[in-house]
Amino acid sequence: MPADLETPPPPERSTMLDTEGGVIADIYDQNRELIDLEDMAPIAQDAMIAIEDNRFYEHGGFDFQGTFRAALRTLQGQTEGGSSITQQYVKNILIESAESQEELEAAREETLDRKIRELRYAASLEQDMTKDEILEGYLNIAYFGDGAYGLESAAQHYFGVSADELDLSQSSLLAGIVRYPYQYNPRTNPEQAMDRRQTVLNGMVDAEMITEEEADEVRAEEELDLDVSEPDNGCMPATAPFFCDYIVREIEQNEEFGEDAAERARWLRTAGLEIHTTLHPDMQQAAQDAVDSWVPRDNESRKVAAQVLIEPGTGEIRAMAQSRDYGPDESNLGETSINFMADYDHGGSTGFQPGSTFKPITLAAALDQGMGFGTSYDSPGSTTVSGQVNCNGGRLPSWTMSNAGDSDAGRLDMVGGTQQSSNTYFAQLQADVGLCETIEMAETLGLQRGDGTSFDNPNTQANNSFTLGSEEISPMGLANAYATFASGGELCEPLPFTRIEDNQSDTTIELESDCEQVIDSDVADGVSYLLQQTFSGGTADGLEIGRPAAGKTGTTDGGAAAWFAGYTPNLAGTVFVGDPRGPQNYPLRNITLGGRHYSFVYGATIPGPIWQETFQESVQHIPNEDFPAAPSQYRSGGGNATQASQQSGGVPDVVGQSEQAAVSTLEEAGYTVNVSDNPIRSEEAAGSVAAVNPNPGTALPSGATVNVFLSADDNTDATSAIPGDPISLQPTVG
Repeated sequence: MPADLETPPPPERSTMLDTEGGVIADIYDQNRELIDLEDMAPIAQDAMIAIEDNRFYEHGGFDFQGTFRAALRTLQGQTEGGSSITQQYVKNILIESAESQEELEAAREETLDRKIRELRYAASLEQDMTKDEILEGYLNIAYFGDGAYGLESAAQHYFGVSADELDLSQSSLLAGIVRYPYQYNPRTNPEQAMDRRQTVLNGMVDAEMITEEEADEVRAEEELDLDVSEPDNGCMPATAPFFCDYIVREIEQNEEFGEDAAERARWLRTAGLEIHTTLHPDMQQAAQDAVDSWVPRDNESRKVAAQVLIEPGTGEIRAMAQSRDYGPDESNLGETSINFMADYDHGGSTGFQPGSTFKPITLAAALDQGMGFGTSYDSPGSTTVSGQVNCNGGRLPSWTMSNAGDSDAGRLDMVGGTQQSSNTYFAQLQADVGLCETIEMAETLGLQRGDGTSFDNPNTQANNSFTLGSEEISPMGLANAYATFASGGELCEPLPFTRIEDNQSDTTIELESDCEQVIDSDVADGVSYLLQQTFSGGTADGLEIGRPAAGKTGTTDGGAAAWFAGYTPNLAGTVFVGDPRGPQNYPLRNITLGGRHYSFVYGATIPGPIWQETFQESVQHIPNEDFPAAPSQYRSGGGNATQASQQSGGVPDVVGQSEQAAVSTLEEAGYTVNVSDNPIRSEEAAGSVAAVNPNPGTALPSGATVNVFLSADDNTDATSAIPGDPISLQPTVG
């Protein structure tokens, strides 16, 4: 019979940690945390030895006295275990290392063959390991009932303490469980557990480990002092459940972590991994608070808000939050297992139409072709575009689209078209750029349909309205595309964790950002400049966060869904609001959310404030950075469209002037002037100009809007935000 017994570490729980070291979730087959013997209270070690093997430090793996005593008492009708701790350790090793049902049954069978096999291995272990090593292994592998494996997990589960904090009462109770974990479970069978504890205490007194007085003090306890914690296995009890689910899928689908999905799943749940994630706890909390505030989880209209934050330049995911409880029963109000932030392969849906948040893709394609900010078109309330060609060379039929409210803004350049999110402007811009070229830019920026297919798939060719966001995508994909603009054109794969420490193999896997420069930095900086203007008299007016920011609203046709995507130089985020049952069939019209009634939800109505509230808190944890200046080559010239003149001196400095004088000066310089209705606090005289946006000296094309803010007097309610009407110019998909 072979004598050598491999002693691999038993299955251990894996833990996900956020960037501050906080626990997000535990994932395990067995709730076990391996610890050293020195981290186990000595009184707990004594209790286990007293009840299981009081001559443990004297015998050589097979206790003849204990075995014959047990046999004698069995003959007398008193059942008693005769296995030493070493033998029990061997039995547990054989059970845990069984790779087939036959091996498992052989390890558990009540036969003489099994006993002889255990004795042979036990004798070998006593030669290869010290007594302390055997005791440590046994206390880590033993089952203490109620799903708790090992002394550390048992101490945490039953008492909410670590194993090194156990006292005599707790230690004697736990030691008594191991022989029959179900029968002596203190949570379900407290009286039997207390009786068993008395037996342990008696054994400790007999072994002179404790005094009779110490035992009597514990015996006098009339009730068990338990602090039982609920099972925390998996993503349901996680602090960020959908992020947890994203990580589980990322590991199970990545061939780097195992040959097949089954092997990777076992590794995740048994190897005691310490997964260091990219989740920032404060950003996650801010994102979750915002989506829950605006779109409560149990809203009767069944709408959902989902938000994801990504760090530009690294792709590290900082937050994933949606207004749903994580759970498998979709029929329960406010519960889902679908991660609406992710694409289908990562547990998400097949995506949603992003509306006008897709227009910056066309801006990037235009700038990449050398068009300037002065590229202008007559942009009436409605227009027709013809002659567009898809990537297969097929010519599409003529396309007629309209602006929201049938507005007729006249001639718009790239700045004005972006500020007003004019459908008719972008339809003409896409026609000049080329539909296929716009599609290629989207895919260059890492975008694809939520179901994983490309936009130029022959079976699902993109249509005329591509620039207006008619293709279903995931919020994650859009956030990452906007992060590419923020990073100066560097596209990074979304990264949910940076390091995995495998405690059982004592190895560490380092994961680095996978980034590539996919568009010219000037193109990215040009898009960022244009999207900053939306906060100045545009569709994002009133959604400022107190820092330089760029962003875009989006509302799909008929109010089916609403979006906001925005970023600072070092943080990008996307918010989606809609109905997972099908936005087109259950639009955002005439609904009540959080006690507020909405006749029609636009991108700036709910998604914008969610993004604003999230970013106002999140940016407190990152440096305050400025965007690069607008690239000079785009400031003048209109590419292949009619050019608008560029003002050489930039925005005049009118701070301190009267309202009338300032307006006159700015209009003479060729700008459109918007005077805010809300005064702001400043050192300037009440009623005079306190500030302008963009700042004095900023180079803008002719006709661009300059916002003027007047100074409040001491008795006037003042604000630092630009109020405006964020929904009045919001477009819909044509």
